[in-house]
This record gives sequence, structure tokens and C-alpha cells, in this order.
Amino acid sequence: MHIIDRRLNPKAKSLGNRQRFIRRAKEEIREAISDALRKRKISEIDSGEKIRIRSKSLNEPAFRLGRESGKRDLVLPGNQDFVVGDTIPKPPSGGGRGGDRGSPDGHGEDDFVFTLTKDEFLDLFFDDLQLPNLIKTKLKDVRSPMPMRAGFTTEGSPSKLNRVRTMRNSMARRTALRRPSESAIKLVEDELAAAEAETPQDEARVTALRERLARMRYLRKTVPFIDPFDLKFNRFERVPKPTTQAVMFCLMDTSASMSQALKDLAKRFFMLLYVFLSRHYRDVDVVFIRHTSVASEVDEDTFFHSTETGGTVISTAYDEMLRVVQERYPVEDWNIYCAQASDGANDFADMVKCIDMLDEEILPLCQYFAYIEVGAAISESIIWSGFEPITKRRRHFAMRRVSAPDEIYPVFHDLFSTTEKA
Repeated sequence: MHIIDRRLNPKAKSLGNRQRFIRRAKEEIREAISDALRKRKISEIDSGEKIRIRSKSLNEPAFRLGRESGKRDLVLPGNQDFVVGDTIPKPPSGGGRGGDRGSPDGHGEDDFVFTLTKDEFLDLFFDDLQLPNLIKTKLKDVRSPMPMRAGFTTEGSPSKLNRVRTMRNSMARRTALRRPSESAIKLVEDELAAAEAETPQDEARVTALRERLARMRYLRKTVPFIDPFDLKFNRFERVPKPTTQAVMFCLMDTSASMSQALKDLAKRFFMLLYVFLSRHYRDVDVVFIRHTSVASEVDEDTFFHSTETGGTVISTAYDEMLRVVQERYPVEDWNIYCAQASDGANDFADMVKCIDMLDEEILPLCQYFAYIEVGAAISESIIWSGFEPITKRRRHFAMRRVSAPDEIYPVFHDLFSTTEKA
């Protein structure tokens, strides 16, 4: 039995060996990814990555002949001291080996540079993370038809033609019917021309070659290269599949206290969450809601780059989110995720209403709610003090602080880590 791996090999390399290497050097690669992320923009997260790992991590166990025992026959060029039958004494222990002193700078080998594809990078990037309550119970019974491969058929549209299977059938038919090739006909023509040029001519041989050539030309014309019998089309059937769709609400304070640097911190977290959700859900919608003392749904460019004047009233953003959910995203059909970014400021008179809305109206709708407080807080903010008791009652509500770009991924990793937190 012969087993042939016909999977597409990236850049002409063995895919099987590549996957085995990634599994074996997984920890080294993940450490290298963590180092690379410190220099990488979140907007570049869905592309590949060139990483560098230590060469010694590539060593594999192997069986070798023992150096201190056994008999070996060797052929040594340039021998001037021994003849056949002489016994060569073994070298003393340790002979021929390197010294015991290491490299003064601690590096004895070059690093190994390895390029990860987009899918490999994202798989390792999100390897130990998961979404809490990935699919709601109500959605398990919601199914939509999806096209699935179901073999081949002899009829179909040209776009669904399976070229490999068609050419395989064509070759088998032409071989069975002995359809000659152009090169085979050319050889017979040359042989016939040579036979006719001989003096005297061998009439029997010339007649046989002419009949053979006529037969080959007849088969060439009557046996087509592609016959309708050869055509094979990919066949698809629409099979009901569970519907998995999510909507991601991005809420952010856009008042004057939120500088562009703080907005950039929030943007990095929102983008990371979007890529993460896209890995788990077939369809992901994004809704941007900005607020000061009033809230409104806006496009992405306005959300991240416009600045408004006025105070901060978070409850207006919650009102807008509830309106959008009611109009476009019914709870029974959508998984709802929400990420809120703020510098910790809010109108004191609004805090009671804000906490009640979050605890009683917003969180029951959401699969997960993450509150990110951007900027270096000297003391505990009014929002942090008000929201912190909710974390003890709602397991799908989390709060974290972020003060620098290099803290984005550690905070994100902490929010969605599969490790249970005490």
C-alpha cells in the first residue's frame, strides 16, 4: 500500500514535516511570538510573522554507534603507516572532541528563523484562549442551509467542473481506445518516409506502414481528446448547519478628556477582540457607539478620530445599545459581546442609573462584557469603584486597566485565558 500526501505544501515544503515541527517546537515558537508582538501593530495581527528560535531546540534524538565499543571497518585515504590486517589502537577517551569551555557571550549557535503563515500565527496566538459561553443554548436549534461537498455528477455548470477528475477520465478513455499521440504519429511518418526513400523499396513494409499510419490518423480524428462522457462536476448539497453569529458593541467615551493616545489604546483592544471573535463565529457585526453627555451610533472613522465637547454620561451609551439590540439584533438569534473603554470619568449623578442598567439590563443580554480603563490612574476612578462589586455577581463581566500599548495583549490574554482564576 502506498500513501501519498497530496495536501498543498506551502512554498514547496513538506506540510507534514512543517506541522510536526510546529508541534515539537510549540513552546519556543509561542515565546518568540510573544516577543514579536511587542513590536507589532494590532492592525497587522491577521498576517504571518517571521520569528526566531534557538537552534538547539531543533535537535532530535537519534541512534548512533558507540564511540567506545564495537568493531568498525574504515577506509582511510592517505594511509602510509598500516597495511591490511593491522589493528589500529583506539584513541584516548575524549580525543577528537571539543573543549569544555563555552562561548564567552553565551551564544554558541546561530538562531533559526522560521516564518509562520497567517493561520498558523493566529492558531498559536489564540491557542490557550477561549470565549465564555461560546454559543447560546437557544442558538443550538437554529440551523441554516450550507453548501457541502457531496461527490461528483455528470451534469453541472462550467464553474463547477472538476478538471482533475475530468482529465483523469479522458486519459483512461484515450488509453483504452488506443488514441495515438502526435509524437507517435510523427515517428510512423518518419519511418514511412525512410522506407519510401530506400532503393529498392520494400513494398510489403511500405504498405504496412501506410496502413498503420492511416489507422492512427483515423483514431486520432474519431477518438476525441475530451468526450462528454469524461466530464465530472463537483456536486453540492445544502445541509442544515448550526447558525453561529455574533455582534460586537464597542462603547467609548469621546469627550475631551479622552485624548487620541487613549483612543488608540482602546482601538487596539477592540481590534484584538474582533479578530478573536472572527475565529469563533461565522458572521461578526461591529457596532460603534460613542458618548459624551449624549450617545449615538457612528461609523468606525468617526468613532476613533472625532472629539466632542461636553460631560460624560455613560447611561446614554447603554440606552443607545439597548435600542440597537431591540431593532436589529434579537437576543434569541445573536451572541452579543460588548467592550467598553473609558478613562474612568463619569457624571456622579449618573452612576446609580449606570450601575443599575449595566447589572439588570445590559449584562443579561451579553455573552461577555469587558470594561477597559485606559490611562494611568493615580487613584481609583468613580467608574471602577461603582463597577467592581458587579464582578463578584456576574462571572461574564470583567474589568482591567491599560496604560501602555504593550499591556494590551497581556490584558486580553488575562480576560480570555482558559485557566480558571481564583
